[in-house]
Amino acid sequence: MRTRKTVLRAAAFATALALAGGFAMPMHGSRLADTSLIAFAEDRPAENSNGTFRYYKYSDHIEISFCDKSVTSVEIPASIEGVPVTVIGPSAFQGCSITSVTIPDSVTEIGNYAFNMCFDLTSVTFPSSVKKVGIRAFEFCSKLTEVNFPDTLIEMNSLVFDSTPWIEEQRKKNPLVIFNGALIDGQACEGDIAIPSSVKYVAPSTFARNDKVTSVVFPTGVTAICNDVFFYATNLESVEAKGAQSIGIMSFDNCDKLKTLTLSSKLKSIDGYSFADNDATSTIKFYGSKDAWDAVNKPSNDPFLSRANVVFIDEPLDEVEGDVNADGEFNITDLVLVQKWLISNKSDEIKNWKAADFINDDKLDVYDLIIMRRKLFQ
Repeated sequence: MRTRKTVLRAAAFATALALAGGFAMPMHGSRLADTSLIAFAEDRPAENSNGTFRYYKYSDHIEISFCDKSVTSVEIPASIEGVPVTVIGPSAFQGCSITSVTIPDSVTEIGNYAFNMCFDLTSVTFPSSVKKVGIRAFEFCSKLTEVNFPDTLIEMNSLVFDSTPWIEEQRKKNPLVIFNGALIDGQACEGDIAIPSSVKYVAPSTFARNDKVTSVVFPTGVTAICNDVFFYATNLESVEAKGAQSIGIMSFDNCDKLKTLTLSSKLKSIDGYSFADNDATSTIKFYGSKDAWDAVNKPSNDPFLSRANVVFIDEPLDEVEGDVNADGEFNITDLVLVQKWLISNKSDEIKNWKAADFINDDKLDVYDLIIMRRKLFQ
């Protein structure tokens, strides 16, 4: 007789492998089905070549699909045939002999495994144009010691720098590896973890297979519990994510000790396999009404959700003083927003004006702005 776990595993096996890295990395020609980073195969134009590179030419952009593995020095062009290079495709440079790479400021996406197993690669520099980096893109770059980030948030996918000396050094400096608002690694964390309010994005697999983490509190500015973020975190007991709007696939797979999960009415969706293979009986603390919980797009027959005791809490979410845009942090963005609003630009959205009512007179005016500025720069 097949158990529930066996059935779930059979249904989601391929996805779990792709997200958690349970198979050998593909070489050129193999593509993971990550449509956020690559086009569907039937939409692709013919593959072109200029000697060093092979690439797909679209009407408005170029995707590099392959690089000559023997080259040791290569300059990724900002354009080919007059069309901007915006995507470095999956596995494009995998196994290359390059020693360093500077990505041109035309590139916005780097695909899964793009530079995986570049054993001689020592440094990489990201321009501010890059928005997304795919699964294990720089994994097994065994000489990678230098990574230069722009002053912008980059959404890293699962285990981008795994098995590199660079990530090992970052973990020694701080178990929470954070760059420009993105938490990209938490493998060295232990015990109870409070993620700083400056973090806006927590990468997939951040705490995957970490059996030393017992609880995690997300700041309200983090709007997604990404795919497999707690995959096989077998001693995880509590997670608070009041700002989460979505819970991704395999997020809590095999988290059988999960006792408490705190969410809010901001939540819009729960993936059908978010709690795959999770035998815990948990309490879900939901800041919102039963109607708001019922409105969440979630599987109707999920065993974990069916067992859970959902407690509805009729209290406002924690408010950060000065946080008028309700992103979980008081910073210069809030100050500028209030200033624009006060000079009659009413199109600027203020989600929570009361957070900046420092005078406590139930209105927002220049006196509040003065105090706001002092508090921000004191």
